[in-house]
Amino acid sequence: MTQSIADRLSAVRAEMAKANLDAFIVPRADEYLGEYVPERNERLHWLSDFTGSAGMAIVLKDSAAIFIDGRYTVQVAQQVDSSLFEYLSLSDVPQLPWLAEQLSANARIGYDAKLHPLSWQQNAQALFSSQQMQLVAVEQNPIDSNWQNRPALSNQAARLFDEQSAGRSSLDKRQQIGAAIAKQGADVALVAALDSCCWLLNLRGNDVPRLPVILCTGLLHANGDMQVFTDLSKLPAGTQEHVGSGVSLCDESALAGALANLDGVNLLADPNNANAWLQLTAANHGAKLIAASDPVALIKAQKNEAELAGMTACHIRDGVAVSQFLAWLDREVAAKRFYDEGQLADKLESFRLKDAQYIEPSFDTISATGGNAAMCHYNHNNGTPAMMQDNSIYLVDSGAQYLDGTTDVTRTIAIGETTAEQRKMTTLVLKGHIALDQAKFPRGTTGQQLDGFARQHLWQYGFDYDHGTGHGVGHFLSVHEGPQRIAKNSNNVALLPGMVLSNEPGYYRANEFGIRLENLVEVRPAKALADAEREMFEFNPLTLIPMDTRLFDKSLLNEAEINWLNAYHQRVFEAIAPHMQGEDLDWLHQVTQAI
Repeated sequence: MTQSIADRLSAVRAEMAKANLDAFIVPRADEYLGEYVPERNERLHWLSDFTGSAGMAIVLKDSAAIFIDGRYTVQVAQQVDSSLFEYLSLSDVPQLPWLAEQLSANARIGYDAKLHPLSWQQNAQALFSSQQMQLVAVEQNPIDSNWQNRPALSNQAARLFDEQSAGRSSLDKRQQIGAAIAKQGADVALVAALDSCCWLLNLRGNDVPRLPVILCTGLLHANGDMQVFTDLSKLPAGTQEHVGSGVSLCDESALAGALANLDGVNLLADPNNANAWLQLTAANHGAKLIAASDPVALIKAQKNEAELAGMTACHIRDGVAVSQFLAWLDREVAAKRFYDEGQLADKLESFRLKDAQYIEPSFDTISATGGNAAMCHYNHNNGTPAMMQDNSIYLVDSGAQYLDGTTDVTRTIAIGETTAEQRKMTTLVLKGHIALDQAKFPRGTTGQQLDGFARQHLWQYGFDYDHGTGHGVGHFLSVHEGPQRIAKNSNNVALLPGMVLSNEPGYYRANEFGIRLENLVEVRPAKALADAEREMFEFNPLTLIPMDTRLFDKSLLNEAEINWLNAYHQRVFEAIAPHMQGEDLDWLHQVTQAI
């Protein structure tokens, strides 16, 4: 019989009582601290029924609270029983100070050290110690011990990602990054991020939804040798030869022992992105922790020629698939046949599924009509999908994992007639998109410095948007790849050739409509500025999908912006027209006409 949420809370509290705990903290994360979590590790969902991608619950002896961000204020009320959980803001109510206020001196606060980064653990330890409270790492997570019919992890085999597609051997990568580790005074680096580990080894997998990786943890030595801890049963024949010399493939059960054998070793680890258990286990057995960012991330972000060739190729095929969907959608709207958001998302995927290299979506498709599009991270699966309405705007943000690359694109579509205000706002977003796309910038420039390019036209009218303008994208890896990004908030990572980022300004009017125009772009040397005094870079669009000119007010565009749009649509037509036919080709010809 399925346990009710009340029963689950009671079971957790019973475990807390056995361990003499006054509180227990449940983040949404699992031990890999990634954005995407296997169903087996969705502990916050099990405890609360909340399906959002970010959040935290805190269970006290007689009450509980769930912390969520602004994306989920509507959803949490639909999914989480308010008689069992108080709803609090993840951003406005700091969780640890809030918890300290709920308890008295000598309170014992339980946490699972595998589910929190070391930096969180250190901050929590300092705060609770100052309040004469004790932070207690549990040996057994009380959710795990009470989770009936817990889903199993994927049993699909890992994929050997060939060197031709990767552009480099695993040994070459490991030796380069090993040398960087040595320069930082370390003997070994903890490689905890799944995409970093898989990129290093030229492996991919099916262990995590939307992220083609295997669950693994690595210890990379300064000489390039590497111990990898994973489920060995998922590794296909030939894996040892594929990853090359110097790699020891170990069962994941051996990880604790390996960490305990690092006595006297200088261990480089990222306190913000690797879990506390890994680092505390090593430190408690004599390792000296050197706090530094993931040494793989920056090198991985700079795509080599083979990776960029794959990204270019998959974007042409993705352009065909999404354009076929948009052509179909226009025909259906003209015939007054309307669908709900879920049907539209499924229809879009049906075109991608025709591609033999398509694996899965790179994230859950945001298929949003009308006022739902004003929630920039809306998910129709979290409620009842809304039906399209005539004379409205439809926003679709989707992406794909292909064997040769990863895509992410947003298009905003006119469904019937639109208002002058909607066209004005879409045009302001377009102007920002063009300004960022056309930016030239010297080596050393960060995404934070470029963010205002995309917002400037909205700002002049008194508008803005609350999300970042661009995130990094991996090569058949994470659609949200660091360390580079384009956003208001502080980021000191300079943009470098080979990096792929999104360019996605937007505008959202609550309960009315939402607008976002997103292309992926690569950073490359500025071709027209080859003789400049400084080394200059520019963006090159990878996404090749028409934008809906019915939503643009030409009177708000200057000549250069009109020329950009016309040139972009000419490039789209030339790239994908050879792969389209019949009604779809007729549609493409029409929507890419110069304005």
